[in-house]
Amino acid sequence: MSMLTLVRHSQASLFADDYDVLSPLGETQARLLGEFWARRQNDFDEVYCGPRARQRQTVEFVGSAFTQVGRFWPEPVVLPELDEYDLDGILHTLAPDLARQDLAFAELLARYRRDESDPNRERNFQRVFEALTLHWATAPSSHHGVEGFPAFRDRVERALRRVMEKPGSGRRVALFTSGGFIGMSVRLALDSPDRMALEVNWRVRNCSLTEFVFTKDRFTLDSFNALPHLEDPALWTYW
Repeated sequence: MSMLTLVRHSQASLFADDYDVLSPLGETQARLLGEFWARRQNDFDEVYCGPRARQRQTVEFVGSAFTQVGRFWPEPVVLPELDEYDLDGILHTLAPDLARQDLAFAELLARYRRDESDPNRERNFQRVFEALTLHWATAPSSHHGVEGFPAFRDRVERALRRVMEKPGSGRRVALFTSGGFIGMSVRLALDSPDRMALEVNWRVRNCSLTEFVFTKDRFTLDSFNALPHLEDPALWTYW
């Protein structure tokens, strides 16, 4: 059996001009993961990451901390399939569409946009995005220019197959990706309803570890959303 570890990217920069950059706290989370793995001598045969800056920066900080103590860190391979679902498309294309159909959502969206200093802004954004992703996942047809939910599901499965079908047994593989990809991977492993991918997605913490054991024909969840490297709950974040 081989082991696959999915790492969600560290905290990015929510509400900043560019979300796709690690925050200082996110950099700390990634560094602590690298130090933890180095202490545990958790060596990997292969490392892959998604194309987003927050995913690539996470693997860079982890790898740097790992190699600083003299341990070997494989050269990360960027796989486009490890990307998150289409955040920009969902926000900019689906939000206006849903607001026209659903008055309650329109009011929720207006409340979120109205006051940038609201201390509950992150929670308001969460509520908006939960409604949007559910709309995205259950829409009977895709929207022009936005990756549909079935296409996203197929992309995640294709990425996992690409890794699992490589030759060799007893491999240790790390994938640095995002919460949506991890939620869908758990859904595929459990063969659960599509909506479970979204429910899992909202629980995935930044820089958390979700592990699977696999062969070419088997893909089994072993642990979910673990943070053994972040002992202080003040370091636990979701965005």
